[in-house]
Amino acid sequence: MSDEQQKWEVYVQSETARVQPVLGHLGFTLDNEQQQTLGERYLTRPLGGARKLVLFGRSADGMRVVIKTSNESAGVAELEHEQTCREVLNTIQFAHGVFASPKEILFDRKNGIAITEYIEQEKSFLERPIEEQFAIALNALKAQEGAHATTAGHSKIVERTFGEMCASDYYKTAQRYVEEIRNGFDKALTLLNGNHGTLDRYGGFLTHWDFTPQNFRIRDGQLYLLDHASLRFGNKYEGWARFINFMVLYNPLLAEALIAYVRNNRTDEESLSLKLMRVYRLLEIIHYYTTWLPRTDGNLNLLAQTRITFWSKVLELVINDRPIPAETIEDYQRERDALRSDEEKKRQIGLH
Repeated sequence: MSDEQQKWEVYVQSETARVQPVLGHLGFTLDNEQQQTLGERYLTRPLGGARKLVLFGRSADGMRVVIKTSNESAGVAELEHEQTCREVLNTIQFAHGVFASPKEILFDRKNGIAITEYIEQEKSFLERPIEEQFAIALNALKAQEGAHATTAGHSKIVERTFGEMCASDYYKTAQRYVEEIRNGFDKALTLLNGNHGTLDRYGGFLTHWDFTPQNFRIRDGQLYLLDHASLRFGNKYEGWARFINFMVLYNPLLAEALIAYVRNNRTDEESLSLKLMRVYRLLEIIHYYTTWLPRTDGNLNLLAQTRITFWSKVLELVINDRPIPAETIEDYQRERDALRSDEEKKRQIGLH
């Protein structure tokens, strides 16, 4: 076990012990098992980033709840930011009706505790028929496009609350990723740098930069967004790109169907915009796992290397407009599952 993982486990124990009596006083109890603290969870925050816990429990009347906590000022600030994003999204006229949000039950700034209702769902997204998955995903992605900051007043709200990315921001960030990865990817940078106009032409849209089934649940046909901290305004295809890249692994047919939808129903330039954002997000995920290398050892370090190799292959194929062979995906999934710890496998249950 690495030093960082040991520190995380100590933090989980101490933070749970800190909030448990506070929650008890407020009428909430924690579940005995907290799967979201296990496995690779300690690696998901940026180096030097605030530590937070996502816990599950119940209210005095038995309702299941989600409890987010932090005893660090930066972590509490992130909880406040997510609360603000949720409130603003539900009130600004140009984003009306984009998503449903879990009901906020309690926000205790002093103790760094945010509690929302737990959204039960009949079945997970990936357990649904592919036709239903396509309809849900398309509606959600198109809904994000319905929130477009087109006036000065909108822009001020966007900048103050959600933040915004333009073509130069995407390119500068991609440059930093490539420099820190230290493994080429000049074609990716050239592609992004040569298409600033396309990126900006489809800018100013609401986008959820971590739009995956882990961050939404479906109840009675309504999609509930769980993570409001990942909302920002930027290229309209950033959310599409994140979702499609995720589905390359979990449902390649759905990824292909969404790409085909853009190709068949929108302009060639919009298809290019989607490709550009997929390239950007693939650089991001390769960079993300590169930061794991000095923080891990053993199977987890091998797993990070395996992920870097796989996503680098996907990036090359996307740049060259080539399909991703099924055997490439299957080989990676087999290697990944062999290297994952039992705790991480347990953490993954129900996430998708």
